[in-house]
Amino acid sequence: MPSSISLLHSVSSIAYGFRYRAPLKHTCLFYTHQLHTLQPPNFPLFSSSFCRVPNPNFFTGNSLFSRMEHFLSGSGINKNKGMIEQLQRYGVIKSKKVTEIMETVDRGLFVPEGTPAYIDSPMSIGYNATISAPHMHAMCLELLEDRLQPGMHALDVGSGTGYLTACFALMVGPQGRAVGVEHIPELVAWSTKNVERSAAAPLLKEGSLSLHVGDGRKGWPEHAPYDAIHVGAAAADIPQDLIDQLKPGGRMVIPVGTFFQDLKVIDKNLDGSISVRSETSVRYVPLTSREAQLKGT
Repeated sequence: MPSSISLLHSVSSIAYGFRYRAPLKHTCLFYTHQLHTLQPPNFPLFSSSFCRVPNPNFFTGNSLFSRMEHFLSGSGINKNKGMIEQLQRYGVIKSKKVTEIMETVDRGLFVPEGTPAYIDSPMSIGYNATISAPHMHAMCLELLEDRLQPGMHALDVGSGTGYLTACFALMVGPQGRAVGVEHIPELVAWSTKNVERSAAAPLLKEGSLSLHVGDGRKGWPEHAPYDAIHVGAAAADIPQDLIDQLKPGGRMVIPVGTFFQDLKVIDKNLDGSISVRSETSVRYVPLTSREAQLKGT
């Protein structure tokens, strides 16, 4: 069997992840028990405190960029604007609109109190769930930007802290609709409070942004069809209900697979046919039932 180092050299990047996270256009390989073995000298995967986290599920929903040396450790980033400038510097954020939205929605309002909000890594939010690393959110926003224009409808499956749903809401505006679906009631209650403190609060009050308790695998038919759908957990197969709720001309971004997963970009053509491509390899926790998630299975 090849050594850990030769395995590392046989791929161009490694993906790690969380329940809500981001991608990379290269084959990715990850062994939870070999995290430090696979790490070459002087390569900053994450901050040292992050690497010491023992829970294997903590490493789902996050990925490296096209060059390993460009991965951000996040040390020294202590403000939202500084985080965004780093993501721009390393080529993760290219869009002016995504820059504007991420500057407007302060990530610090959407993480547990006392946690480092602006480092580029995912973090636990309880209930065996996480918030994705900032680079993952940025990539998903860029992939969906054309389907998040004013007046459009967006669905965020596994809305968690409410961060990405708030971003969607500001992009589609008061004439549009942003819907978050999360099957943990406590997270829906918390995410509502987070949004109420953010720049998206008026949209929540007016009703163009809404957060719901429900099984995201079934989508949210009430406000379908959707121009944009984001799914923050990995499905073994693409849920048919979500495909059905995608508008012709719309796009869905969803991680698909079991241990080895790809972030799929699914476009519904105007004639109703489906086009699927792989954007990058990722590692997410499963898209599953509330009971299974709480058990950590």
